[in-house]
Amino acid sequence: MQKKNRGAIHEIAEHPVAFATVFFAFFCATLVFLAAVDALPNPVSSGVSGGTNPGNEISVSQPESPLRIVAKDIAMDVPVENPASTDVDVLDEALKHGAVRYPTSALLGVDGTVLVFGHSSYLPIVYNQYYKTFDGIQNLKPGQMVSVYSGTTEYRYSVTGVRIADATQDVVDLSGVGKHLTLVTCDSFADKTNRFVVTADFVGAYSLAN
Repeated sequence: MQKKNRGAIHEIAEHPVAFATVFFAFFCATLVFLAAVDALPNPVSSGVSGGTNPGNEISVSQPESPLRIVAKDIAMDVPVENPASTDVDVLDEALKHGAVRYPTSALLGVDGTVLVFGHSSYLPIVYNQYYKTFDGIQNLKPGQMVSVYSGTTEYRYSVTGVRIADATQDVVDLSGVGKHLTLVTCDSFADKTNRFVVTADFVGAYSLAN
């Protein structure tokens, strides 16, 4: 048996081109046969999609409350409070627990502007980390994504602009035309202070179901 194996190896070594030609012809014939009987394996997806899964996109028409905001480009991932009252004390208390959706602004999934406030602080020591909820939103750039999550859906928004709002300026248009997101830094709902304002337009909704 060993002599036969050596003989075969010797033949391959002496005629490599002929062997390669025969092997390639046999390989092609095998592929044709497998394709004819539908036995070829399906291609394997790498699973890398740059954070977007078009097959997961859904149409949403029912309003939902925002529960979380994520902006990966500035390492922001914070919960969102949804108080029912516009009372300043109620809103300021909610700011201690995360970002706050202003009660009269739009909900997710419907036309209008979702208006969300969050504290920002650049003090070296802050005992309540939610006083730094919106630290760095001024570093967002047009085209970068901000994701707002309900309990079932991710709503993606593309940043359109960042600006400093004058203390006396009415900074937010709550128009019902289209779906928009506005993020605003806030010292207190009672204060008239300069604030960073980020505006973004809706680009798609994606189911969180596996």
